[in-house]
Amino acid sequence: MVLDIDMRASGDDGIWQDSEMLVCCAVVPEAPNTATFSFVSPSGRQFRYEPGQFVTLELPVPGGTVWKTYTISSSPSRPLTLSVTVKAQTGSVGTRWMLDHLQPGMTIKATGPAGIFTLPRKEQKKYLFISAGSGITPSLAMTTYLYDRGTNIDVTFVHCAQRPQDIIARQRLEQMASRVPSIKLFFIVEQDDPYRVWTGLRGRLNQLMIGLIAGDYLEREVYCCGPEPFMDAVREMLIGLGYDMERYHQESFTAPVKKEEQLPEHDDVVLNEDAKSTIAFARSDVTAECHETDTVLAVARTAGIVIPSGCTFGVCGTCKVRKTAGDVHMVHNGGISDEDIESGYILACCSNPIGAIEIDA
Repeated sequence: MVLDIDMRASGDDGIWQDSEMLVCCAVVPEAPNTATFSFVSPSGRQFRYEPGQFVTLELPVPGGTVWKTYTISSSPSRPLTLSVTVKAQTGSVGTRWMLDHLQPGMTIKATGPAGIFTLPRKEQKKYLFISAGSGITPSLAMTTYLYDRGTNIDVTFVHCAQRPQDIIARQRLEQMASRVPSIKLFFIVEQDDPYRVWTGLRGRLNQLMIGLIAGDYLEREVYCCGPEPFMDAVREMLIGLGYDMERYHQESFTAPVKKEEQLPEHDDVVLNEDAKSTIAFARSDVTAECHETDTVLAVARTAGIVIPSGCTFGVCGTCKVRKTAGDVHMVHNGGISDEDIESGYILACCSNPIGAIEIDA
């Protein structure tokens, strides 16, 4: 379909305002149940927004209009079009309608742009972008913006997906990274695609991966977007690694915020080196005093109690012991299953006692 659009800017400043409907100009499949929808303004106005902001689309689904918020996946450095990349989840209504019905030439109402999960426009910083699933979209917009700006780019881009085929905009990201060596891409998948070779990282993101991927993470500004449990896990990893969380930014996967005062409070566990704890080693009939910042394994060794251990990074699982009372804060790197945790087991090397606890050792 050929769109008859006057590309001469109209209005006082030639910038699109959300009082004007948008025209869909392209639909590009990205992954299963995922596509990028691009829009232009009929008047030819250009789009102005910050990389990482979002728009709200008014979708005429059967049964009544729904409003869905999507991060803008295009970059403001390419102002003639505005794009959103959407992924239908189980039970999706609005996104499912877009994938099934929205075609080039159709018009749609949008409001925005808005949002505070954005890059500073002029500051030159080193960035670490961490994302999962369709949470890749703000990182994609930010990376494209930095790529187009072309000065002092330093981006480490980490994205997690179920399978390689689920990686959104993989070719676009690889194309940018192939031209700018200081854009480093790392894809982590949990499963392989059948009959296709995957030579990248496998498993779930953990502290060790962060250290290997970005050894200078303490120097980087971190931007994270993905499902809430994923972002909670990333926060725990970074806190455990001693990262300055004042330099950490995250976007809610389900409810982007428009103003800073709308940011949610995070119930982060920050260990207090002055807080006292006790660990009772039941089978050894020993009780040891310690601090919250001490690991169960370190306290056991000081008390002369042998708990087998290997990596001391929460990977190998050798130091798994059963906790019979009390609470610990544990940030592991894959060395224990969810079933074991539900049964009361912990990894002694990466568990810190909160108050009084008892261990079957």
